[in-house]
Amino acid sequence: MLKKMQENSPQEKGSKVLPLTFRNNMQFFVFRHFEATGLVVHGFTTRNGGVGSDPYGSLNTAFHVGDDPENVRANRLNACKALAINPGALVAGKQVHGDNVAVVDGKDMGKGALSYVDALPDTDALVTGTREAPLSSYYADCVPIFLLDPVRKVVALAHAGWKGTVLKIGKKTVNRMRQAFGTDPAKCLAGIGPSIGPCCYEVDDRVIVPLRQEFPCFSDFIEARSPGRWRLNLWEANRRTLLEAGLLPANIETASICTCCHPETFFSYRAQNGTTGRMAALLMLK
Repeated sequence: MLKKMQENSPQEKGSKVLPLTFRNNMQFFVFRHFEATGLVVHGFTTRNGGVGSDPYGSLNTAFHVGDDPENVRANRLNACKALAINPGALVAGKQVHGDNVAVVDGKDMGKGALSYVDALPDTDALVTGTREAPLSSYYADCVPIFLLDPVRKVVALAHAGWKGTVLKIGKKTVNRMRQAFGTDPAKCLAGIGPSIGPCCYEVDDRVIVPLRQEFPCFSDFIEARSPGRWRLNLWEANRRTLLEAGLLPANIETASICTCCHPETFFSYRAQNGTTGRMAALLMLK
């Protein structure tokens, strides 16, 4: 399945076969260069192996989409259990497609873990240097950015839809790691997870105009399709943002797996017309 997915998706610079692993009978995508450090537990869920019914079946992990909260709690509990993460310690933000980056520590553990109301407000990126403080964020086509500083032992997750991409949330998250913990971007590792690919992400002037203003190189990751319509490569746009932040090309891995192309494996906002569940990105320092 994994090989077929990547054969059908455009290949990006830095892309590698992203391992699909089973932990306690649950599937997760992981980044090899993160695994090799031995410093973190991490994974990106699929839509399979949980509880719930369509359009949220079966492993929806987000409270804000209209699913039964009990199903969401059960799915988060099971995903965390599979990775040996304490589900009650999860930290989550209320994602608003902005660029607010929150630095969290022990006192924040549990915020947004088992309900939406106490999640960190207006937060699309999380950074921590606290061991066993699991970060989480939620996706159905937007780009999950995993970050790891193996020297300072700092991790981060950033949620980048088109608005977050234009706001360069990836760069701002790296900058926050540097400000709060002294991260050297050249030593930082990054993973760009499964998300909507340039094969499927068609946009109009509402997206292209602000993109053009923020990215002088914007023509490198858009393709004209028809008058007023373009296909946008969010993977490459976010990779460029991380390079701009100071990361080295060799330290960035891109999954190059399109969520919209594979609705049997992923929730996709676009493929499912806006009503669907969310996958979870999970990342914790051991």
